[in-house]
Amino acid sequence: MIAQVMLLVVGVVAVFGDQPPYSYSAPQTYEESAEAKYDFDWAVNDAYSGNDFGQQESRDGDNTQGSYYVQLPDGRRQTVTYYVDGDSGFVADVKYSGEAQYPESVESYEAPQRYAPPRPTYDSPEESVEKPVYAPPPRPTYAPPRPTYAPPQRTYGFPNRK
Repeated sequence: MIAQVMLLVVGVVAVFGDQPPYSYSAPQTYEESAEAKYDFDWAVNDAYSGNDFGQQESRDGDNTQGSYYVQLPDGRRQTVTYYVDGDSGFVADVKYSGEAQYPESVESYEAPQRYAPPRPTYDSPEESVEKPVYAPPPRPTYAPPRPTYAPPQRTYGFPNRK
């Protein structure tokens, strides 16, 4: 009997064990993308803050070329021209224009101020202990209620006959 059950289990596994599991994902599609092709540039020139920088780049397939520049704090302008040509990697040419200018520092000397710790400005504390005030215990205010119903008074007399 056990052999028959084992044979049945092996048969079921052999038939249904090789089926792919159910999947609910979106169908996969693979498309060849077109060769990359773009051309852009941007720049910032703010006289108030002194910011002056920008970039220009273009690409056609595996060939990329461009440049960027930045105004350095010493007054020079650094320009980097670069290209990427498939297998060559990133090749850059760095150039500086203008002359570095360093303003002369104005040295000044001021005698250090003497430190004197502040004088204490407090008085000794006053005694502020209050004497406890004991209130007498509350008196009970309960009084039995007064009846609001007055029983009728009995009167005895002779009946009126007419």
